[in-house]
Amino acid sequence: MNSEWETDSDRKLTFFKCIKWQFEDTLDPINCPFHYFCDSLYPGDYPQIIDVLVFFFITFSYLTTLIAVLKKVISRRRGREDADNGDSYDDKAKRYLLPSGPVSLPLILLIFAKGQRINTLFPISIFGPAILQLVQFSVLIFENNIEKEASFVFFEASTISGILHASLYLDAVILPYYTGFDALVTSTFSGVCKSCICRKEPLIVGGKIVAYRGWSSTTFLVVGALCLRIICKLCREEAKRKKVMVVKNVVEGLAWIVLIRDCVYLAVMSPVEEPVSFRVFVFGSLLVLICVYVITQVCCLVSRRQSKKTTNT
Repeated sequence: MNSEWETDSDRKLTFFKCIKWQFEDTLDPINCPFHYFCDSLYPGDYPQIIDVLVFFFITFSYLTTLIAVLKKVISRRRGREDADNGDSYDDKAKRYLLPSGPVSLPLILLIFAKGQRINTLFPISIFGPAILQLVQFSVLIFENNIEKEASFVFFEASTISGILHASLYLDAVILPYYTGFDALVTSTFSGVCKSCICRKEPLIVGGKIVAYRGWSSTTFLVVGALCLRIICKLCREEAKRKKVMVVKNVVEGLAWIVLIRDCVYLAVMSPVEEPVSFRVFVFGSLLVLICVYVITQVCCLVSRRQSKKTTNT
């Protein structure tokens, strides 16, 4: 592992923001079989005020999601009547306030699209995965109650498109970061130029140290759950709808599992250059939000089964 880069902020910025690594022939095939250098220029960071605005926007989105989750949990515990009122609230919240809604999701797409240069106080290359996971969480927990089929399909299809684009934009930000981190810690500097490195094995996009990707099984499971919701809405026959509901519940269950896995993985296994305490706080807060909802759902399911058994007896 290189020790020089730890005190060279300019070199770290060059490596973490490089979007094109150029391979060139080497004159020392024994000690330097693979020689690379960065063949791209970083345009520079946005002003710190941009990072501050992004931070407050994401904080607002998280608090809104937390309040909506708590309200939904409380309404379910009070009874079906309150739960119906909670569902109407959830529908309005999803439309206007939640991260997966038509107001917040386009802003998140814009943040990810410009995320390469949001890199001062709240770098998207570090905390972008948490933002995408917050969007995926809000998609899984809140379903639309739109009565008109055409409006429902349009809303869900736009959400699917937004999630897929967000995953692609996020990968465009984090993959250069992970590639540069791999290049720093598993290479040696050749001294030919500031970014010239020697490696024993080829440098791959995204590196081999961090396995997380935005375009992953988590994204496809969330998108699959949305597609199954559309199919359930369009099903006319009750038997077919029940079968689709079973498949939908299985897909959503798998989505919850991989989402929790991603949160735990990123909280524990991420580049050491990141501020560890802040990173653990961000992903830990998201993990707590997920666990609160999942545990509540399990408790409601158990209580329903017990109530059915008592009524049958």
